[in-house]
Amino acid sequence: MKPRAVVLLSGGLDSTTTLALAHEAGFASYCLSFRYGQRHAHELACAEQVARTLGATRHVVATIDLAAFGGSALTSDIAVPKGRDPDDHSGGIPVTYVPARNTVFLSHALAWAEVLGSNDIFIGVNALDYSGYPDCRPEFIAAFQTMARLATRVGVEGGHDLSIHTPLIALSKADIIREGRRLGVDYAMTTSCYDPGPDGSPCGGCDACQLRARGFAELGLDDPALAAP
Repeated sequence: MKPRAVVLLSGGLDSTTTLALAHEAGFASYCLSFRYGQRHAHELACAEQVARTLGATRHVVATIDLAAFGGSALTSDIAVPKGRDPDDHSGGIPVTYVPARNTVFLSHALAWAEVLGSNDIFIGVNALDYSGYPDCRPEFIAAFQTMARLATRVGVEGGHDLSIHTPLIALSKADIIREGRRLGVDYAMTTSCYDPGPDGSPCGGCDACQLRARGFAELGLDDPALAAP
């Protein structure tokens, strides 16, 4: 029987690649997505397709309301920045940062992992291409893992320590795409845009769109999502 892993799945390029890597590592994946009041809720339709296509054992969409607090361009009426140079993205914490989002997401993943008897959580955070988010740093992941090992039943009663896997943490966007292509990932079913149109079409100008475009361009490739029907 394959070991179980909870995989945080947004429907984006990074989390989709992470799911493929979890499968390659021999895990049965239990995918967890969130409807959290994000303006780019189109990503949930993509997450559903990704989970189904890549053979997830189960996919759960949990509803929480981070929009009740606001404080981010993704959960309020703050404008999403457009047209920034990707090389300038590390100049401070951007307004698209959602306060404590990865802490909240990982806490839910930890709860489900306990129920499943799983010792493994996968998250597609990346600290190289876009280091403006404090909860994408290796230091944060290490601290959360330490906390998780103290706060769980298995941590108290003994057994295997829970591990948080971040296979993309030190990869460039081009490297991530290269890994996904090696594993046969079809990126046409993913979305990365922070401010998509009503039909889910990417804006092309937000930070996520620009970083994604640069990753494909560095490999001499067109983004298949732009040609998807």
